[in-house]
Order: sequence, then C-alpha cells, then structure tokens
Amino acid sequence: MRKLIVVAVVGLLAQLVDGALGMGYGVTSSSLLVAVAALTPAAASASVHLSEMGTNIASGISHWRLKNVDWRVVARIALPGAIGSFIGATVLSNLSTEAAEPVMCGILLALGVYIFIRFLIGIKPRLRGNPGLKLLAPLGLFAGFVDATGGGGWGPVATPALLTDGRMEPRKVIGSIDTAEFVVSAAASLGFIIALGSQGIHWGLALALLIGGVIAAPIAAYLVRIAPAHLLGIAVAGIILLTNSRTLMKSADVDSGTRWIVYIGLFVVTVAGLVFVIARNRRNKDDSADRPVETVSA
Repeated sequence: MRKLIVVAVVGLLAQLVDGALGMGYGVTSSSLLVAVAALTPAAASASVHLSEMGTNIASGISHWRLKNVDWRVVARIALPGAIGSFIGATVLSNLSTEAAEPVMCGILLALGVYIFIRFLIGIKPRLRGNPGLKLLAPLGLFAGFVDATGGGGWGPVATPALLTDGRMEPRKVIGSIDTAEFVVSAAASLGFIIALGSQGIHWGLALALLIGGVIAAPIAAYLVRIAPAHLLGIAVAGIILLTNSRTLMKSADVDSGTRWIVYIGLFVVTVAGLVFVIARNRRNKDDSADRPVETVSA
C-alpha cells in the first residue's frame, strides 16, 4: 500500500511537470519509479505507458476543445511513433535487468541534459508553414523508440524538435504531440504485454500513476499560467540528472565519495541554471519596461 501511495504521488508530480511544459511525464515517472519504487526498467516503462493511455485521452480532448491540435501532423507522426514504440518495447523487454537498467538510465540522462540545455538557452521558434512527412515520419519513429526504451521521451524529443523547426505555433505543437502520444503509448503497451505477458505488468502501479495524473491535471492547467516554463524545465532536468546518475553510478560500482561529488556538482549546476534563467527573465522585463512606447499622431 505504501508503494502505491508513493507511485500515485510520482504520477501527480509527473503530470504537474507535463501539464506545465508539454513534456516530461514519462521521463519523470520512469526515473522516479526506477530510483524510488525499485522497479525494473521494463516494468517501469510498461507501467508508465499504460497510465499514459488514460492521461493522453484527457489531454487530447482538452487540446482538441481549445483548437490546439493539427490533425494532419497527428496523422503523419502517430503511426511512425507507434511503430518505433512497439519496437522499443520489444527490445527493452528482451534485455536482462542488468543490461536494461544502465541503457534506460543512459537514455534518460541524455534526455535530461537535452531538456536542461533547451530551457537554459530558451529557443524561440519562427513560424513558417507546416512540417511535412519527410520530417515527421523519421522524427516519430525515433521519438517512439526512445520513448519505449527510455520509459519516456516522446515529448522531450518530438516537442523541442518541432518547436525548433519553427513551422507551427507552440500551442499546436504541444497539442498535436500530446494527442498523438495516445497511439504511441497504446503501441508500447501492446509491445510490453506481448513480450512480458500480463503477469509481467504492474497493473496496480499503473493505476496508481493514472490516479495521481488525473488528480494533478487541473492543477497543472493552473500551474502553466503562473509558473515560468524555463524554471520548471531546469528544475525537472536537474531531478532527472540526479536520479539517473545515481542509478548509473550504483550499477557501475562507483565509490560513495565520487558519487557524492557528482551529486553536489549536479545540484550546483541546477541551481546555477535556475539563477541564470531568473536573471535573464528579469533583464528581459527591464528591457521591455525601458523600451519607449510608440505613439501615433492624429
């Protein structure tokens, strides 16, 4: 019962992150499930993807009602994403726990670095049309594969890629990627069920994650209005880096002294990133306030 409560809290926190950033549910959930709940990589990823099917439906409906979905993009990226996630689930399920854990944590660690850099830099997209199949098909295939093998990664890979590409409004990027993720999560779940069998799935943990996510959904909708996305992105990246570096170093039998040096270093880097982003935001506000207002003479 205690583990279910912990997992429900993990789901709640992960949904708060995802609702505020448009990414991070899978990466955050999987990182904490492996580190806190001591699940195997395959079990963690399977639990996350099963719970995501429910949260994706709610998210997709909300985005559709707000007209944040480009269905052409959803159609072009969802199928390749489903293929990639099914293959990724099969690959992860057939790896031994000893081999899968460092692989999964390595992927999550790389995604954490990517998220940190992205929100530290603060990329501003330039709108110039709609992305085509040549971009969306390979992007979906790769993001789906990373999502299943890493326990998360669909949003962190696909969303920044389309935002950086600059052919869509940010709200439609997030809405379309979130909506397409239902198909990706369903394909990954099918792959895990076929490879692991129904007995290899932690149904109770998946339900606990889902409950936590559903509770957090309305809170996340409010949080996204009041919390700066860049601050949340840096903080989440720091959590991902700390939890996965811990697992990787323990699997590599790194001595405790070295581990603590790494932990302190990552903590300092995260705090420095937060300070930098806060200073940049204040500087931008001051520049906007000092800018003269143009008046139109009658």
